Order: sequence, then structure tokens, then C-alpha cells
Amino acid sequence: MSDLEHIKLALREFSRERDWQPFHSPKNLAMALSGEAGELVSLFQWLTEAESRALAPQRREDVADEIADVQMYLVALADQLGIDIADAVARKMEKNAQKYPADRFAGSARKYDDPPGQD
Repeated sequence: MSDLEHIKLALREFSRERDWQPFHSPKNLAMALSGEAGELVSLFQWLTEAESRALAPQRREDVADEIADVQMYLVALADQLGIDIADAVARKMEKNAQKYPADRFAGSARKYDDPPGQD
């Protein structure tokens, strides 16, 4: 059983024990996910690039907590929709490889539909 499968089963049990299933619709989970992602972003707001790479221990713990929240809501949302995250990631990586061939995009931050030379 994968780590994601363990997380999914633990989240199901946590929700079941609290009778939260009626509230865990895809819409509600997506909204909660967005809120948690915002909380994660707020921990980096106004930091310099260097500061964002060298977090103080408490800030790092706070970031880890928010990453966990985002991951849990993402796993719960995928579970509600019957989406296998590992399969979805593999498919998306294939699409990204087509959009961003290494020989054309290495070292570039441009988007696939931006003309070359705009970096």
C-alpha cells in the first residue's frame, strides 16, 4: 500500500469518527484546499528569496503544518472524485514533457505558449 493510500485511509477514518462525511463534498474540499494553500503562501509573503530558503525553526514547522493541511485536503478531494493521484501525476508529467521539451526549455522560466527569446 502506498503512502498516499495510507493517508487516504487515515483521513477517511478521521472524518468517519467525527461524522464529517456530509461536509466533505468536492466543492467544500476544494474551497478548504484553497484556504490552506493561502495560509501556506502567507508564511512566505514578504520574505526575500534567501529568507524563503533559510526558514527559522518555528517558521519551518508552521510551513510543514500548512503543507500537511494542503496535502490532506488534496488527498480527500481526489478520494471523493475517485482520482488516483499517482496516476494523475504521471499523466500530467507526460503532458508537461510534450509542452516543455528539455531541449527548448532548459534554464527558461517562460511558459510553453510564450515566444522564444522572451526570458
